[in-house]
Amino acid sequence: MPVVLVVYGVSGAGKEQVVDRLNKWFDTRGVETHAFWDETDEDLARPRYWRYWRALPPRGAIAIVFGGWYMEPVEQHALGELSDAQLDDEMNRAAGLEHTLSQDGALIIKLWFHLTGETQSKRLKKRRDDATHAESAARERKLAKRRDEFLAAAERAIRLTDTGKCPWYLIESDNKYYRDLAVGETLVRAMQQRLQEHRGVDRRAQIHSPVPETAETPSITILDHVDLSEHLDNDDYRDQLKMLQTRLRKQAWAAYEKKHSTVVVLEGWDAAGKGGAIRRLAAGIDARLYRSISVAAPTDEELAHHYLWRFWRRVPRAGYVTIYDRSWYGRVLVERVEGFASPHEWMRAYQEINDFEEQLTQHGIVLSKFWLQIDQGEQLQRFEERGRVPWKQHKITDEDWRNREKWDQYKQAVNDMVEHTSTGGAPWTLVAANDKKHARIQVLKTVCERLAQVLDSGADRQ
Repeated sequence: MPVVLVVYGVSGAGKEQVVDRLNKWFDTRGVETHAFWDETDEDLARPRYWRYWRALPPRGAIAIVFGGWYMEPVEQHALGELSDAQLDDEMNRAAGLEHTLSQDGALIIKLWFHLTGETQSKRLKKRRDDATHAESAARERKLAKRRDEFLAAAERAIRLTDTGKCPWYLIESDNKYYRDLAVGETLVRAMQQRLQEHRGVDRRAQIHSPVPETAETPSITILDHVDLSEHLDNDDYRDQLKMLQTRLRKQAWAAYEKKHSTVVVLEGWDAAGKGGAIRRLAAGIDARLYRSISVAAPTDEELAHHYLWRFWRRVPRAGYVTIYDRSWYGRVLVERVEGFASPHEWMRAYQEINDFEEQLTQHGIVLSKFWLQIDQGEQLQRFEERGRVPWKQHKITDEDWRNREKWDQYKQAVNDMVEHTSTGGAPWTLVAANDKKHARIQVLKTVCERLAQVLDSGADRQ
């Protein structure tokens, strides 16, 4: 299991000394320590939680984070830069992250180090004369002057994020020996308790076989409302293609200037035309501004993290474009249907995905999501064509043929996916793709319209 140790508390409590000691107690080959001080240009160009997700440990490793996702909002509130409501929103997001990680098996231990005001004053006075701590000491003195406000903000944050799975542990730090032993005992208890829980889960799994999924495909789904007779003739297609690609090129540069990133997600049946749509999209964007990502089975490194970790790492910088051929929706599609994810895992993924996409759109990222819909007869024709044409044979595999046998199960999964994850900020667009030309134009037109909504508002990215 991955272990995340959050170290935070009042200034002068000795958090640095505790972390130094922990790195001596642990095997340092499995421990990484992260301090989130000033945000870098890389950090500022992406949603705030991007840098936290990058720091998350793989399974079997430990990450020690100074302050973590708590430091910035708590200190901003203490300094009067954040309202109560804004702090509450930030803490709800922090609690959401911790819930997501703990549901995936992570052990999160949060330590709050407390000092009396008298002891804090003495320690900060001593640090003031230490040149090696000049910058951090100045920040600590600034917060110490607003000790009451800082403690009030911290108390509010702790109250909102102290949960059964991810509790806070208070460490009295006036005496350094007591402090260090209390930390060690807390970590041992937390780890032993989680290991015992895991053994209990393993035993129950041996006794009770998994319950098979019994949901039946409804007679009518969202996909049945897509008009697959939509068609575009060649002349109309060429005219619209040229016009939309020219418009998209201008918009992509305008978005770059205003620091708005763009993320385009293409999902759909095998042979639905995702690759062709991506090529027409890419042709309308300067090659320096975009990258196209084809999502395949996760690597060993990716499997060692939460499934969203590899997508958080690839969030584009402000002003750039990322086009996904398949995406994080694999958790509720192929992983659900093929049994790579348990019902508990894919069912909770809807809310995890909504939260992920909300953070993207709140950061000013323009998110467009497409499902390319074809019928079984059209898919069969395209499969057979791929088998006949030499330069298309690499596109057809035995797995594609096997997937046809599970058409109804995938249809149910797509229906549930659209119902649960089509939101105001990130709606799904269902594309009639029996006619490839019509599908390509609809994708291009929708991306241009989504960009226009942001660019015409005249707002720069927050």
